[in-house]
Amino acid sequence: MHYIQAKSLLSAKNGINIYRGCTHGCIYCDSRSTVYQMDNVFEDVAVKENAAELLDAALSRKKKRCMIGFGSMSDPYIPLERELKLTRRCLEIISARRFGVSLITKSDLLLRDLDILSEIHEKAKTVVSVTLTTADDSLCRKIEPHAPPVSRRAEMLSALHDAGIPAIVWLCPILPWINDTEENLLQLLEICKSTRVCGVICFGFGLTLREENREYFYQQLDREFPGLSEKYRQVFGSSYGCASPDSDRLLGILRGFCKKEGISSDTQKLFTFMNTLGEEDTGLQTTLL
Repeated sequence: MHYIQAKSLLSAKNGINIYRGCTHGCIYCDSRSTVYQMDNVFEDVAVKENAAELLDAALSRKKKRCMIGFGSMSDPYIPLERELKLTRRCLEIISARRFGVSLITKSDLLLRDLDILSEIHEKAKTVVSVTLTTADDSLCRKIEPHAPPVSRRAEMLSALHDAGIPAIVWLCPILPWINDTEENLLQLLEICKSTRVCGVICFGFGLTLREENREYFYQQLDREFPGLSEKYRQVFGSSYGCASPDSDRLLGILRGFCKKEGISSDTQKLFTFMNTLGEEDTGLQTTLL
């Protein structure tokens, strides 16, 4: 970990990343890719120590309230947040200025901030997105070694529902020949049903690989799934998109399940819901919750 003084924080689309890098160790993480031009070693997380001040200044200049997004590049609840509390400080500013918030995370550390997230939801809107990839905790430890197990994330989804905060599950990425099974999908969907999430986002079954991300992924495959990286090389070569051979069938199962259980799987509608604050959001709230 090292501190930096950032020059800006809020993106053009109202997203923020307090941390640059991550220590969850997910073997598939696209944020490792060289396209993002990260100056630091990925595990040597750059901490924007002036994040709260930058956010407060940026929100003070906004003429209209909006949703503020966390987690597009780095999880806002990496282990460092437990001591640093920079995400919480930013949430307090968002609450004070009556903006909304949309977060995506793998970590149950979010529950520490349930009080402030509930406060934001009362004033504006809070939406929490939780990533699920496998229903098997032992497999989870292989592909997401330092993130909380999926069983704990399921408990977090239930706690969010009990608090009246809408939750969305991101089923991605699904790794070919690792977790792209009908059994795994149905178990994940049962979690979505039992925790009463309002939506499921899935971009298809597979993953994306590009420079640096690909090399790291193959190294981890060689360690945890010997021989599988060679199969990836043979089937996908240097392709960016690596779709599961069973993608279409699995996507049909997902859509059928969601339709039956009244869970939205309309990605465009869900993204609008996550990123919209105001009167135009009312119809979506009614549809999704």
